[in-house]
Amino acid sequence: MKKNKENKKEHSNMKWVIQSFIITFILSIIFSYVSTNGVSNLSLIPAILILVLVIVIGIFFDIIGVAVTVANEEEFHAKATKKVKGSKDSIKLIKNAPKVANICADVIGDICGVLSGAISALIAIKISTELKMPFDIQFILSALVSALTVSGKAFGKEIANKNSTEIVHKVGIVLNRFSKK
Repeated sequence: MKKNKENKKEHSNMKWVIQSFIITFILSIIFSYVSTNGVSNLSLIPAILILVLVIVIGIFFDIIGVAVTVANEEEFHAKATKKVKGSKDSIKLIKNAPKVANICADVIGDICGVLSGAISALIAIKISTELKMPFDIQFILSALVSALTVSGKAFGKEIANKNSTEIVHKVGIVLNRFSKK
């Protein structure tokens, strides 16, 4: 009996790993294609704005991933009994915290990290070409993007830890609006 339960859990975990791979692969292709093709056709300022947006999206989803892992499910049960909108969806998020954190922090966060690197390379080429700079600015731009991403995520983790209930509830409300009634 115990062995059968362990086999089911291993099968479920392996199934999730495969699903996670497929989701990441498909999203990466879509986001990479759209962002790199879009950025290569833009002027410098809009390209930089897209780079900042990609970094912010990565930080935002990292915050959600952390908040879901530290939020207290019991608080949402109390809200659910009072029929507070989004509380049932918040409970689902917390019950599936490992998967939600994987999607938010790893899948979306890592895709944004890769994209920001690719976009920063395109921007470096634009800067070198448009401003006729003799040196390779890519090293400085890559370091800046990395520093912004890492420090932004560190700051975001602090926010997520202190405000997990509010963050998860807001995500639950958004999910509630899109869920099938």
